[in-house]
Amino acid sequence: MSEMTNPPLLRIEDLRTYFYSRVKRAFVRSVDGVDLEVLRGETLGIVGESGSGKSVTMLSAMGLVTTTPGVITGKVTFYGGETPQNLLEGLDAHVNVERRDGRIMQASKDNQAWQKQADQNLRDIRGGKISMIFQNPRAALNPFETVGKQIAESVRLHTGIKGAAEAKEKALYWLEQVRIDSPGMRYNNHPYGLSGGMSQRAMIAMALAAEPQMLIADEPTTGLDATIQARIVDLLDDLKARLGMTMVLISHDIGVISRLSDRIAVMYGGRVMETGPADDVLDEHADGHPYTRALLSSTPRPENVTASGHLPAIEGEVLDTINVPPGCRFKARCQRMNDAVRARCDSREPDMFEIAPGRRIRCWLYSPQ
Repeated sequence: MSEMTNPPLLRIEDLRTYFYSRVKRAFVRSVDGVDLEVLRGETLGIVGESGSGKSVTMLSAMGLVTTTPGVITGKVTFYGGETPQNLLEGLDAHVNVERRDGRIMQASKDNQAWQKQADQNLRDIRGGKISMIFQNPRAALNPFETVGKQIAESVRLHTGIKGAAEAKEKALYWLEQVRIDSPGMRYNNHPYGLSGGMSQRAMIAMALAAEPQMLIADEPTTGLDATIQARIVDLLDDLKARLGMTMVLISHDIGVISRLSDRIAVMYGGRVMETGPADDVLDEHADGHPYTRALLSSTPRPENVTASGHLPAIEGEVLDTINVPPGCRFKARCQRMNDAVRARCDSREPDMFEIAPGRRIRCWLYSPQ
C-alpha cells in the first residue's frame, strides 16, 4: 500500500543515539542515522542481531534513553494528533555536540533539563497514544501493586474512564482479551505470583488498556519457553487482526517477525540496511541485502542445515560501533562483495537504493550507477 493511501503514523529521521564508554574514552554509536516510517494500521518488524540498534531506536523515540549522553540528534514525528508533533522537540538545546568531518566526536548533556523536556514532549504520548511492551515484563510491572490495580491505573490515566469501579471492570475486560487464566483471580495477584507467560499477558493488557494508536513490542517472547512463546505470538496475531492497531515488533527471531509483520526493517551496526514488504524481504530466493540473506540462511530450519548437521553462521565479528570503518558497515562479513564494487565498499557507505516500489537496500550491489 502506498504512503498516499496509508500515511505514516510515526516518522523517524536521522536519529543518532550515542553512549560514552569511559573505559575506551569514545562514543558507542548505538543508533547512527536511522530513518524509518511506521504506516497506519501496519505491523513493522525490526530485525537484526543483538546490538544492531533495534531496541535503542524505539526507546530513543519514546524518550526512554536517559544514560549520558543519550539521544544526541534527530527528529521523531508523531502524526496521531491534530497536528504533527516532533517528540524530540527542543532536546538538542540541552546537548552540546562537537562534530568533525560531519561526525559527532564529543557530546555533553544537561541530563536534568533534557529529561524534563522529554517528559513534557511525551506526556500525552508515552503510555497513552503509544504503548510499549518491554523485554522483561516482571521488571516493568510494579512489584508492590497488584496487576489489576496497575491496569486500572492505566485505564484512568489514559482514557475517559475515571471511576474506580468502571476502571476495574475495564481492567478485567483486557485481562480476558489477552486470554489470561482466571482473570478475576489474576487481577488481585502481584507480579511475583505470575509465571513469565502470565506476566507478559498482563503487560500486554496494561499496554492495550490505554487504547493506544500504536503498540511497540520489544522482544515480547524473549526469556519464555517455546510453548509460551508460540502462545504469545498467537495472541499478538489475534489482537492485531481484531483491533487493527499499528504495531512495531522488535525481535531477533525471524520466525516471530515473519508471522506478524507486514513490512520489515533490517538493522545492522546502528543503521537500517533494508526495508520492504515482509514477503519480499524474507523471500530466500529473491534479491536482498547480503546481511538479510545471511540472517535467513542461519535461521533454524530443516532446509538450512548443512550435510554435516550444522547451521551456517555469519562469519566474522559484529561491527564495533565505537570504531566504525569507512565504507559499508557489513563489508568485513559480506560474502557477496566482488571486484566491481569492492573499491566503493571500502571507501564509501552506500545510500538506500530503491530496487522496487517500497523496497530499499543499502548496498553497492544495487546502485543504479
